[in-house]
Amino acid sequence: MSHPAVSSARHTVESYFALAEKGVLTPDDRVELLEGVIVAMSPHTPRHAWAITQVAEALRRAIDDRAVLRVQLPLVTGPDSAPEPDVFVAPGRREDYRNRHPTSALLVVEVSDSSLQQDRLTKAAIYAAGAVTEYWIVNLKEEHLEIFRNPDPGSTRYRSTSIARRGERVELISFPGTFVSVAEFLPAE
Repeated sequence: MSHPAVSSARHTVESYFALAEKGVLTPDDRVELLEGVIVAMSPHTPRHAWAITQVAEALRRAIDDRAVLRVQLPLVTGPDSAPEPDVFVAPGRREDYRNRHPTSALLVVEVSDSSLQQDRLTKAAIYAAGAVTEYWIVNLKEEHLEIFRNPDPGSTRYRSTSIARRGERVELISFPGTFVSVAEFLPAE
């Protein structure tokens, strides 16, 4: 189910952030820029919020200080998209993003329940176009992890997709030898 657009006008990343600088958009508005459209984000259910926290904590332990972990903050993936993934891992150090938002990601994770269709279609295409190395969807409905790898920016698709279930561990391809457990992301059975 897609979310309603906040504005019908097409925006660039620059015009979108200008609206924030002018105070037209505030953090309380809970919106993101997807393919030139300012889109409202759904409120967090307790289960969704719990899963975001779980993902962030598991990834923080896994990557330590080898990259930057960001939670629900902008990732500029192109001239007209600045989604705010639930969790993502950006290359470099925190200081690298003091004056700019990341424009690349080693891993993006979306926790999905009511947003599953948008996460699989719209966001997967946006992340592939932005050459995000790896994209995961924590599917709370079916209680598994959907893994998208090997982006093809030209076709806005990932060449490799797979599913990992409770009891499995997944290797972070940008950090060979580093694994996380799928069960950490899912509510207890």
